Amino acid sequence: MIYKLEKPLNVNSTLSVLLAELGEECETVLFLLNQLQLPNLTDEQKGDILAELTGSVCHLHVHTENLPDLIQDEIEQLPD
Repeated sequence: MIYKLEKPLNVNSTLSVLLAELGEECETVLFLLNQLQLPNLTDEQKGDILAELTGSVCHLHVHTENLPDLIQDEIEQLPD
């Protein structure tokens, strides 16, 4: 489960890496959400999935903390 962009992004390299990593983590969250929908999960399985989901959500929170500023910087560099 590795998110890979088909084409390189036309943004600065830092933003490109962060967006690629964001895609990977979002893919992980979607996978875990799908796992939670499986029938007949044991309580242990559900707990494991929820624990992993907590880690992914925390990682997304930290990972995206400065992302709006980097996106805004990229927008400001666009020609008028």
